[in-house]
Amino acid sequence: MKLTIHGGVGEKGRTCLAVSEEGTRLLLDVGVDTSAPLGPCYYPAITPAELALVDAIIVTHAHEDHVAALGWCFANGFAGRILMTAETAADADATLAAYATPPERALAQAAPVEIIVPGRDFAVGPLAIRTGRSGHVVGGVWCHLTAGGRSLGYCGDVVPESTAFAMDPMPPCDLLLVDASYGADEVPAAARSAAIMDWLGRHPQGAVLPAPLSGRSIELLGLIDGPVAIHPSMREALARQIAARDWLKPGMAGMLSARLADATLWEERQKLPPAALICDDGMGLAGPSKATLAQAGREGHPVLLTGHVPKGSPAHALHAAGKADWLRFPTHPTLPENAAIAAASGAGRVLAHSCDAVTLRSLANDIPNLVTDLRPGDTIEV
Repeated sequence: MKLTIHGGVGEKGRTCLAVSEEGTRLLLDVGVDTSAPLGPCYYPAITPAELALVDAIIVTHAHEDHVAALGWCFANGFAGRILMTAETAADADATLAAYATPPERALAQAAPVEIIVPGRDFAVGPLAIRTGRSGHVVGGVWCHLTAGGRSLGYCGDVVPESTAFAMDPMPPCDLLLVDASYGADEVPAAARSAAIMDWLGRHPQGAVLPAPLSGRSIELLGLIDGPVAIHPSMREALARQIAARDWLKPGMAGMLSARLADATLWEERQKLPPAALICDDGMGLAGPSKATLAQAGREGHPVLLTGHVPKGSPAHALHAAGKADWLRFPTHPTLPENAAIAAASGAGRVLAHSCDAVTLRSLANDIPNLVTDLRPGDTIEV
């Protein structure tokens, strides 16, 4: 079994990994890099000839750095199977609407999707595949692949200590790919959450909190115990996520439903509310946050950024101008959590995705057997 990197290792964004065995080839995720302009660096580093040989694509969840290149793959030679959970399939089109071109989106919409269910094993050719809940988002999964007596574990994006979402334990593997989105950050989730609540307490006039529609918006809804507002376009998607109780931790669905019911509905050009206004996406590149962040910037209204802020995004511009604060919300593993995941896996070698090369090298002292010299285009034997 071989692993070829087409994006996301040694860089942030456009996560895309190819696994091949006995002539069968599949891709794990097909994301885009929102910090790059539309062009070769925006999409996975894979050629049309290589895409034509791919038998299947597994999408772990519906965030842009994992799914937004799906239609682009069809436009460039892919003609195989698409596999994802029903919840990811339901959320993927909103992501494609924001981050794919209209023709790419149309190609993805027309493609049939095979539904995978965590805990229900399946196969692609000689590759035996198991999935489990990732703790990152409703519908999000990790993947474990076995062939020829060797095994590969791919975390996708995971949250071991999520307050809202459940994560299943991953099986042992020979080669593991961890989610290093937070790099060497060691601050525990409880401390991050407390810092955000303290910040909100110091801004009683309200604040704009841009966040992805799936995942972090639900986490923030569960965290904030004061007034909350949302854009009306978000209500249906948030309600659908909350209704997917099997993905949530016990007791969360009722609490989240009550908070969603109490949330004020806010639309563009209205006065910004005296509440924590959660609006998607998290970067101001698409969705309600594009106009909301612009309005907050003009009016000097507080803005709190809580996730990845790519260069060139409206969120980055506000932060650089001193018009937005940033406190990381815990929706990826800390360094100690990744070290624990790696140790539990028993993997002889560990790769890290979703962080740049400099950050990657800084993790080696804490994660034994971490391979730090691989980049897009490289192949490694599992």
